[in-house]
Amino acid sequence: MKRFLICFCVAVSLFACKPNNEYKTFLHDPQLFSNTVHELNSVVMGNNFPPMIAARNYTYAAIAAYEIVAAGYPSKYQSLINQIHDLKEVAKPNTAEPIDYELAAFLAYVKVGEAVTFPEGSMQMFRDSILQVARDKGLPKAVEKASQTFADSMSMSIIRWSKKDNYAQTRSAEKYTVKDIPGRWVPTPPMYAQAAEPHWKEIRTLAIDSASQFIAPPPIPFNITDKNSAYYQQVMALKHAVDSLTDEQKHIAEFWDDNPFKLNVSGHLMFATKKFSPSGHWMSVIGIAAKTAKVDYANTVFAYARTSIALFDAFIQCWNAKYTYNTVRPETVINKYIDPEWRPYLQTPAFPEYTCGHSTISSAAAEALTDIFGDNFAYTDSTELEFGIKNRSFKSFRDAALENNMARFYGGIHFHPSCIVSTEQGKKVGQFVVQKLKMKK
Repeated sequence: MKRFLICFCVAVSLFACKPNNEYKTFLHDPQLFSNTVHELNSVVMGNNFPPMIAARNYTYAAIAAYEIVAAGYPSKYQSLINQIHDLKEVAKPNTAEPIDYELAAFLAYVKVGEAVTFPEGSMQMFRDSILQVARDKGLPKAVEKASQTFADSMSMSIIRWSKKDNYAQTRSAEKYTVKDIPGRWVPTPPMYAQAAEPHWKEIRTLAIDSASQFIAPPPIPFNITDKNSAYYQQVMALKHAVDSLTDEQKHIAEFWDDNPFKLNVSGHLMFATKKFSPSGHWMSVIGIAAKTAKVDYANTVFAYARTSIALFDAFIQCWNAKYTYNTVRPETVINKYIDPEWRPYLQTPAFPEYTCGHSTISSAAAEALTDIFGDNFAYTDSTELEFGIKNRSFKSFRDAALENNMARFYGGIHFHPSCIVSTEQGKKVGQFVVQKLKMKK
């Protein structure tokens, strides 16, 4: 009996000393990382960042998280050092320390995400709540400390590098000069806002050589007086389409609207509504794809990083075209030459028409995601449900990008030929990113 009691006590003692790894199940859940991206998405939306700046916010945060993963799993993932412009070195982990690389990736994403957005501490409550749950599930203090230390050092590496991308310099660059020249962009109602980010082409690219690596061909020449001209025909095709939209076409337009700041006007009342930007929409799609494919945490981080880089470079390529050609919006043309009371179905964004930003970046994202998850990857996009817009299902990422073409046309904010050219340009950027970056071994 005495021997039995001794053995029983020893067994209980060993069980009590056995590490509680419940925290790992929580912290290594890929859905946690997607939820973190959604949290940053909400912060970006709340602070009215335009789509190209939003893409910058997501990309640097994702790269920080990815570099943590690459350091933790070097047999599976390769660092972006010397693969993307000017990234020459990043912090290295102390392998003698008990680093949890999934936790470190989460912490780095939050820290860099906050650093490139505002206000400071905007994700602090979310971060603290995640850490508290992990502690309650047995996260050892030594693991938390080691993971935090590596996350902080990696974050500082990425933040220092990010500050050399010319973003700060473009904040004080010369404003866009509005000229009342036929065919040239001018501000549109109801905000009549100044042109957004006319110097974005000057931002340092990540994978592509420069903003001008993929040059969009010139748009259809402005000619609204000749009813047989290609320009007049595209104007009337857009007007007729918007004037006779079906419910399905309206849903497509609304689903891909992604206007981060819409000014609503009702009589003397004005109020703004916000949604995720185009880049924010694709952040959501990445999470949906990762969950649908049931990939692990590291693969999820990889998907966000590669796709974010494609989005980042696609915006720069597109903005180079926009402010090279400075083309007028359909709303301006139709109001001046055809019908002064006409309005597009969607609110016109504050930048030139050609090329189409949403079509460009959607096509680039589709190429990156197709390379990761495969072609004919069917999924249901529930991104807009939180804004009261029902889901849409797609047979593939490229299928979604093609629908986006029609969405901008149905919305009355882009001529259809512009969308077609934009899709091809975005595809080139996305394919270049996929071919150049060797991230997964």
